[in-house]
Amino acid sequence: MIEITILSGKGGTGKTGLTAAFASLAKKTVFADIDVDAPDLHLVLQPKIKEKNVFLGARIASIDEEQCVNCGLCKKECRFDAIHYKQEGGLIVNPFECEGCRLCERICPMQAITSQHSTNNYWYVSETRYGTMLHAKMGAGEENSGKLVTVVRKKAKEITKEQNADYLLNDGPPGVGCAAIASITGSDKVILVTEPSKSGFHDAVRLIELVQKFNIPLYAVINKWDINPEIAKQMESFFLTQGIQLLGKIPFNEEMVNAIVNQQSIVEFQPESDIALIISNMWNKLIDPNKVLK
Repeated sequence: MIEITILSGKGGTGKTGLTAAFASLAKKTVFADIDVDAPDLHLVLQPKIKEKNVFLGARIASIDEEQCVNCGLCKKECRFDAIHYKQEGGLIVNPFECEGCRLCERICPMQAITSQHSTNNYWYVSETRYGTMLHAKMGAGEENSGKLVTVVRKKAKEITKEQNADYLLNDGPPGVGCAAIASITGSDKVILVTEPSKSGFHDAVRLIELVQKFNIPLYAVINKWDINPEIAKQMESFFLTQGIQLLGKIPFNEEMVNAIVNQQSIVEFQPESDIALIISNMWNKLIDPNKVLK
């Protein structure tokens, strides 16, 4: 089993559109949307949920008004300013400001404060027209997305082995934060999807620096390359100096958006198009260079 993770230095580069296209081409593959903060692969693959699981998030404190004597010690010591006086009197915890450190719970002289794990996060095992898909959804303002990424990837690997599939294809998160690091660790190959803009180039460099620390084979795709050929050329030169193989360049085409609106990948929506051929060649370069089409 080979695990391939598709990442981007910034959002909006077309990572999910490429993942969906690869899903149309892949055989004996399990898919995972591990952009748990803002998943969208389900918009194309339309998964049918077979299994729903709760992911325990950060702890959130709460105050028992009957036991609380309003001494104010918790408010004084809370470094996140998450505890406030109510207009009608008494103290209350703002759940959006609480970081779950549990200091207030430990120092309360009346033991009036308790904390519970948030249960506003879920991960799913689903079926799609292309095979099994793992995905997740975090509630607004929730934390520990890196841990949820790890949970989804672990289950996806188990299912991949159970099905004796050849590939596990991950649609990862943008950026270089905790969730991206959790997506990279243990992957066999990483694909960077970028766009020819100054911000795209800058963030691509940051992601390259991160991936290189893990010594994982890294490939690049320049999406919408023709909106700025000059920067695209600069990117190609940079990838060459870094020993990064350029899988291909995808031109700008509004049909990519129309495909997603119709809940299809571009390979399904326009199978005979130039873009479909380009993406097919990229997939073949990744798994079997001898099958590159002309």
